[in-house]
Amino acid sequence: MAKNLLIVESPAKAKTIEKYLGKDFTVRASYGHVRDLPKGDKAIDIQNGFQPQYEVISDKKPVIKELKDLISKHETVWLATDEDREGEAISWHLAQALGLDIQTTRRIVFNEITKPAIQSAIQNPRTINQDLVNAQQARRILDRLVGFQLSPILWKKIRTGLSAGRVQSVAVRLIVEREREIMNFEPVSSFKLSAGFNLETGEKLQAELSKRYDSAGSAREFLESCKGADYQITKLETKPAKKSPSAPFTTSTLQQEASRKLSFSVSQTMRVAQTLYEAGKITYMRTDGVNLSEQAIAQAEDVIKQSFGDRYAKSRRFKSKNANAQEAHEAIRPTDLSVNNVSGMGRNEERLYDLIWKRTLASQMAEAELEKTTVDIAVSTNDAVFKAKGEVLKFDGFLKLYLESTDDENEESEAKGVLPPLSEGQKLLLNSMTALERFSRSAPRYTEASLVKKLEELGIGRPSTYAPTISTIQKRHYVVKETREGTPRDLQVLTLTADKIDESIKTENFGAEKNKLFPSDLGMVVNDFLVKFFPSILDYSFTAKVEQQFDKIADGNEAWSQMIDKFYKDFKPLVEETVEKAERAGGERQLGEHPKSGKPIIARLGRYGPMIQIGSSEDEEKPKYAKLRSDQRLETITLEEALELFKLPRVLGEMEEQPLKANIGRFGPYVQLGGLFASLEEGDDPYEITYDRGVELILKKRQAEANKIIKKFNDDCSILRGRYGPYIKIEGNNVKIPKDVEPENLTLEDCQRLLEEHKTKPKRGRGKKKTTKK
Repeated sequence: MAKNLLIVESPAKAKTIEKYLGKDFTVRASYGHVRDLPKGDKAIDIQNGFQPQYEVISDKKPVIKELKDLISKHETVWLATDEDREGEAISWHLAQALGLDIQTTRRIVFNEITKPAIQSAIQNPRTINQDLVNAQQARRILDRLVGFQLSPILWKKIRTGLSAGRVQSVAVRLIVEREREIMNFEPVSSFKLSAGFNLETGEKLQAELSKRYDSAGSAREFLESCKGADYQITKLETKPAKKSPSAPFTTSTLQQEASRKLSFSVSQTMRVAQTLYEAGKITYMRTDGVNLSEQAIAQAEDVIKQSFGDRYAKSRRFKSKNANAQEAHEAIRPTDLSVNNVSGMGRNEERLYDLIWKRTLASQMAEAELEKTTVDIAVSTNDAVFKAKGEVLKFDGFLKLYLESTDDENEESEAKGVLPPLSEGQKLLLNSMTALERFSRSAPRYTEASLVKKLEELGIGRPSTYAPTISTIQKRHYVVKETREGTPRDLQVLTLTADKIDESIKTENFGAEKNKLFPSDLGMVVNDFLVKFFPSILDYSFTAKVEQQFDKIADGNEAWSQMIDKFYKDFKPLVEETVEKAERAGGERQLGEHPKSGKPIIARLGRYGPMIQIGSSEDEEKPKYAKLRSDQRLETITLEEALELFKLPRVLGEMEEQPLKANIGRFGPYVQLGGLFASLEEGDDPYEITYDRGVELILKKRQAEANKIIKKFNDDCSILRGRYGPYIKIEGNNVKIPKDVEPENLTLEDCQRLLEEHKTKPKRGRGKKKTTKK
């Protein structure tokens, strides 16, 4: 038996490390956190300094038992969980759960899983850093206090099952405010002027006017003024320029770039990076530092010189612009820069590694050298000046390997190709001049990656919290990630050719969105309620300030219990006042009155989502309800659109002497014939579906139902094919068929016997009976 037991977080990491340490070490995994705050109001002892009452997580009890057995058989225990605060807290919880002495238990950290790094860590053990543990505890306790106090208020005032969180609610607020900014944005049109010139050499030159005209009339006037004009180059300026590489990856910049270049979600990026880290291929992936170790810088220089030549190498030492960055943490980089691929690990791992490898090397390469040319072209009949811009790459430098992407959608790219040979005073011949209508654009909706960027800019969250926050707000259905098709929009085009002005129309696709974050009606209602009653919790600067306080606790400059106590003294009265005074919230809007009955038509959030209601519960006649369509919003739906929703159910026609109807139910749109329901498929619209299509869906559903029946004894007993295999449907019960029984051989008596056995079996859990989907 080995003398040493080393505990890490994941089995993949354990496997990698054990091969580096040899026979003196047994390496086992804790599988992440082993203790947490229990559910309920007993988790934090508020009266006694907010002391947390931790307990071992139920599915980790076998892990703790196994580790205790191993401890009894080893002389020394080492804790080697991750190097961040979360990892430090896991080590502390392990020590507590396993009964280890905090003062003597050896704690080691490393930011890469390589043999030298592991051996170096073993030679330099320390004890658990209680300041780091306290910072993580403060975050966990504060977040539990906020969530545990706010969530029941949301259940009472909006809808059961909702949740709030200190960071997640602020992230939702950003998305809601951006959506409202877009909703309230009024696009303004203007006309952009461009001119194409022919040179004597036969080459072309494209130039643009910096001024824009605010109407078709003024653009036409300008084109009229250019009739018969001469064009001449009045200024030709060439300047050298340089472009520098970006810093190596932090957690947030890796998430942003993987989103732009690889179309990865934030959580996907972190999963793939975790796999690479645990396999020893990259350094630790949760970091806000941009610096590289001196060893990495030296290796990068060697690799660059060998691969591209001496001129391409230029060592750099980056510093973070973020005041709160933990500079001791290295940027994300390959553990061995001489390895340019990880073939055999999986397609996504290969692509992400390639991105990290290129970005790291590029950060240590020479600037790209450019030559930028600007040409001014004068018009003889007015004082306008057209400008042409060109760019020549004199030395590619880091661009030979890597160019950072951008997600600035509103940036109109300027043509910067190579210009033909030109000279001052040169006369140009106009080919055509175009005035193209353009519309101003609102700020773009957030992608997952651009939301991370915004949170980081505001100082909200830390590398370990970005991915969980974005996953949480989508799981709670406060935010949806969607791709939406745009709508066509006509643009006016005026073209001057041979002193004649022609008018035409160009169509652009406006408002298309790809993988953007949209707030749901539920998210908007919850956000508005929290902003109204808990403005301090939803305040961006407050949330950032809390992060700074966690940093102070980690540095040993603030006591965690005092920080929590100060927060709670302000927070508790807000909770009590809201419980007492706040009315129920549902985003309710009265759209008008029904044209026939005169009853109020109200848009509001209902139990199953946003809906329209005609009348009130106090009326003698029961109110009528209709669900909003997926592309409609409580805040923007009009009276006319609401009335359209009540056209369902639609009778498409008669089929087999019964009405064939289209409608929308709890589980989505469907067609109905008597007691048979068939869900609409993608592309079908209940408001527009035709009779023939409805018949097709009904017949398709009948065929599926027919194929489902293996054997039918009577109306109360059938043997059917189900999602999880054959089963008996008898007297309203679904009865499982034993694996060693052939369904076709069952008799009615066999089915009744299996039903009796089914009834006498003990029930598992206390879950509610599932509602059968139509």
